[in-house]
Parts: sequence; structure tokens; C-alpha cells
Amino acid sequence: MNKFEHKKLSVLLALILLTALSIAAQDTLPKNIVRKRVIYIGTGTAVAYTGGMLAANYAWYAGYPRSKFHLFNDNDEWMQMDKIGHFTSSYFITQYSTRILRWAGLSNKKAVIWGGATSLLFLTSVEVFDGFSKEWGFSPGDMVANVAGTAVAATQELLWKEQRINIKFSYQKSGLAQYRPNLLGKSWTERWLKDYNGQTYWVSASPAAFYNRPTKFPKWLCFSFGYGANGMIGARTNPAMVDGQPIPHFDRYRQYYFSLDVNLSSY
Repeated sequence: MNKFEHKKLSVLLALILLTALSIAAQDTLPKNIVRKRVIYIGTGTAVAYTGGMLAANYAWYAGYPRSKFHLFNDNDEWMQMDKIGHFTSSYFITQYSTRILRWAGLSNKKAVIWGGATSLLFLTSVEVFDGFSKEWGFSPGDMVANVAGTAVAATQELLWKEQRINIKFSYQKSGLAQYRPNLLGKSWTERWLKDYNGQTYWVSASPAAFYNRPTKFPKWLCFSFGYGANGMIGARTNPAMVDGQPIPHFDRYRQYYFSLDVNLSSY
């Protein structure tokens, strides 16, 4: 598929999503739904979807050869940082899509269902793009991570109508992208997405969030556990040379973190 065909596919899927959201809204709570909000949500989602797919195509696929749709096992790449990234992306999309749909008037259950569907549509589309790329392929491992992230966010919204266990993301410049800028990113806007060496993913929760009665432990104070990896110039191993130029040796290693954290959304 060429770039123009990707654009057409993105627009088509965005229109399908817009239609589905409108139908869902009309069929669930016709008296309570604020129709203007539904229009805003549908339009905003369509724009975000189309823009996101075009941005993904530019960042990941432009300049790489296309192929027939195929599968690819990449579970041993990047010390699983990419899998955690897929999990986190699906978690965030589900969480915020659910809240927006609830704001529009859908019942909590319907908002969660359609919020999860929105997340899976966005990320499955990316996987389909991968499936047509000769350099990659449709990754079952990525899809498992996408479904898992959606399930974690959706389950909490169904149980508590909030996220008591939060997934968070942080990034800092690693300094390694300079050795393979085509792979790890040429600019800051590319590196925070592509350079796994600078990424950290967190699981954060406050014990007070699980108490039904008042407690002296503040709800806004959380314990956070993080995971990251460093020293990665290649997906599985580090090359000794790139474009005919030698590069330094870097040890590949995992990093685990523990930290106190502040949850401002608890206010």
C-alpha cells in the first residue's frame, strides 16, 4: 500500500468510527444524550484518528518497502519495551474515550464498550499497516498487548468509574538516537516515540483509593513502580557498524524503579 492508499484507508475507517459513535449514542439514551456533544466527539475522534494514522504512516512507514499482508513475531525485540508501549497506548485511549463518551450522556457500560472499541480500532489499524510493511508485519504480540491495556482500563471503569491503578509514561533524552537516527528518531518529536532507551513506563496507585472510609493516608500520594531499558541500538542486538561507520559498544540492560508519586486527578 502506498501513502495515498493509507490515507484513504484512514479516512474510511474514521468515517466508520464516526457513524458507529452516532448510532451508539442514539440507540442507548436518546432522551439524555446531549446531541451537540456527540457531534463534537464524533468529529474530534474522526480528526484525531485520521491525523494519528497519517502521523504514524509518516513516522514509521514512509520510505520503507511495502509487501503483502503477513505476520511477524517480534516478542523478543527491544526488551519488550514496545509491547509495554502498546499496552499503555491502548490503556490511555480506552480511559479517555470512555470518559468523553460518559460526558456525552452514554451509560457507564456503553461508554466503556465504545471507549474500548475506539482504542482497538486505532491500534488495530496500526497493526494492519505493519502487516503490509516488508520491514515488519502484523504482530500477534502487539495485539495481545493492545487488548490487555484496553481490558485493564475498561475493567477499572466498570468497577469503580475511575482508574485506581494508573499507568503512566515518562521520557528523557537517552543520547543513543544519534547513532541510528533513522531508527531511533532524528528530532525530539520522533525520539520520544521511537527511542525506547529514553522511555519509562509506570504503574502507580494510592492505598487510600481502595478504602471506602476516610483514612489518614492521602489519596493523592501514590507508590509507583517503573520499568525501562537502555543500551539498545538495534531491536534484538546492537550492530557494530551503521552505514559503514563504527559505533561504540553499549550493554543492553533493563531498569526497574520505585518512587513516590503525586496523582493530581484525585482532587
